[in-house]
Amino acid sequence: MRKKLQGTVRSAKNEKTLRVDVARLYRHKKYGKIVSARTVCYAHDENKEAQEGDVVEIIESRPYSKTKRWEFVRVVRRGGVLVDPGAVAAPGERDEEAESNGNAESTATEQESASPATEEV
Repeated sequence: MRKKLQGTVRSAKNEKTLRVDVARLYRHKKYGKIVSARTVCYAHDENKEAQEGDVVEIIESRPYSKTKRWEFVRVVRRGGVLVDPGAVAAPGERDEEAESNGNAESTATEQESASPATEEV
């Protein structure tokens, strides 16, 4: 079973390589205080999908180079926005859905405005 980690992309400047910071918490041996630390992992991104600031999932893989031992799997969150792979639609489908939802909302508001309010204060 290969290890899976989630971390933040700190650099995507290199060709097909991501620098991913994986945050972790641990208890200090002597003082018992909870300490936060980070581990830097270099991951292979074949299609250059991830950008700086994205939260990504990486998986352990064969060595690609001296330091690169991880492989990019997917983008979990793009710059703070959660990415849902099931909700992604083709560009044409998205426009049709927006139009149909917009028309339904406009007809509902037209019906409400068509019925005059007879209440007096």
